[in-house]
Amino acid sequence: MKRNAIYTKLFIIIGIFVLLNALSNRMFFRLDFTADQRYTLSNATKDILASLESPITVKAYFSENLPPNIDKTRKDFREQLIEFSNCSNGNLVYEFINPSEDDQSEMKAQQQGISPILVNIRERDQMKQQRAYLGAVVHLGENKEVIPVIQPGAAMEYSLATTIKKLSVTEKPKLALLQGHGEPKKAALIQAIQNLEILYEIDEVELTDSNGIGDDYKTLVIIDPKDSIPLSHIQHIDNFFNSGRNVYIATSRIDADLQTAYAKSKSTGLEIWLKDKGVIIEDNIVRDVDCGSVTVQQRAGFMSFNSQVKFPYFPIISNFTEHPITSGLEAIVLPFTNALSFSGIDTSKVKIYPLALSSAKSGVEKPPFYIDISKNWTEVDFTLGSLPIAVALDGQISGENNSRLVVIGNGNFAVNGEGQKAQRVHPDNVNIMVNAIDWLSDDTGLIELRTKGITSRPLEQLEDDTKTMIKYTNVFAPIILILIYGLFRYQMQSRKRKRWMEDNY
Repeated sequence: MKRNAIYTKLFIIIGIFVLLNALSNRMFFRLDFTADQRYTLSNATKDILASLESPITVKAYFSENLPPNIDKTRKDFREQLIEFSNCSNGNLVYEFINPSEDDQSEMKAQQQGISPILVNIRERDQMKQQRAYLGAVVHLGENKEVIPVIQPGAAMEYSLATTIKKLSVTEKPKLALLQGHGEPKKAALIQAIQNLEILYEIDEVELTDSNGIGDDYKTLVIIDPKDSIPLSHIQHIDNFFNSGRNVYIATSRIDADLQTAYAKSKSTGLEIWLKDKGVIIEDNIVRDVDCGSVTVQQRAGFMSFNSQVKFPYFPIISNFTEHPITSGLEAIVLPFTNALSFSGIDTSKVKIYPLALSSAKSGVEKPPFYIDISKNWTEVDFTLGSLPIAVALDGQISGENNSRLVVIGNGNFAVNGEGQKAQRVHPDNVNIMVNAIDWLSDDTGLIELRTKGITSRPLEQLEDDTKTMIKYTNVFAPIILILIYGLFRYQMQSRKRKRWMEDNY
């Protein structure tokens, strides 16, 4: 009887394990303890997958037998695809292909647009480089999009979700990039346009006295106009905004040139229009203790050499308020930027978000003035505290319709330039611009994915005296603790020895 009871319990336990195994195949889940929830699908991704009407096929081209730190990307991507498939109601299927298996598979991967990358591999105490494939191709019917390299972490979800969105969307929202007043063209905004064209159709739009901005545009993007904007064009902008649509403006009231070492005021007409909406672009340049550097040529006798000099007119902004536009940002660089302020805004109808502010040690300087790169800065130059650099407004800003407005007091912070003068700009400079346009134009929520993920946790800057104290504490504290522990052990042993001798006696 007892043996039958044991067999019964054993069969029940086995049955429970089989049932749990079957349920786990249908109800996949995992616990995510990362600070930024990088392994948890966002609501935006779930909405995109749930709205799929046609099957999506993902062909993942991943080499095998790679070093563990690289092979982890393949495992993470497989788990990501499992979650994508579960959320798509069966509309997403995937397969993994090893291009390194043979020459034919490798050629097929390259024909699909997946290029190999070189990875370092240690073998028999030697370092060598090996070709590896870490890409994917997403198919929807006859259309396809290529992800040449799968980035690990949160960027993996963003790449895959936006690629699926790009394939599945039938009509992209349209953005109007204002032209005709010295603004940069699309070709001068390479990094930003590459990000924006995933979800939007971007047209360069020139205004005339009679022709305004078309009704099919959702957001107007105004970047760094150099010339004065005619009143008739300002009226077109006003009509567009009053109709309940949104405007992004990155502009400055300062014309500063390091070549001439001179800064002066300029006027485009936008500052007057913005003042009417309650946003004032101050006629000054912000200077900040937290700043970038410029290269200065110095001489010592017959020798000349270049050195990096801190330049407070190039603030490094890391003080962000909590908002979808600034989520995940670490720092942006805004050379020769204006401070912003507010006036006459009805806060019962309009929400104001100061997105980015200078540090607690900042100041301003009113043009015109000559720029002294070698100036010896003192604390007197940084007494104003944090100043708004970028702001967002949401509500009945003008008229009865709700609209959104983003203003950044710097025009060229995300401009790459054209031709030989083109240069790569700081990634977060691009991120804040693209995030802002997403907030104005996109209601899918993908904005939260672009900068999802904590990429670095910089240490707090310490004074020299504090650094010295910490250094010597790290050196001597372990020694002192060991001596104290040794003294304690010696006392304990002495007491035991004394007690033992007394007992023997």
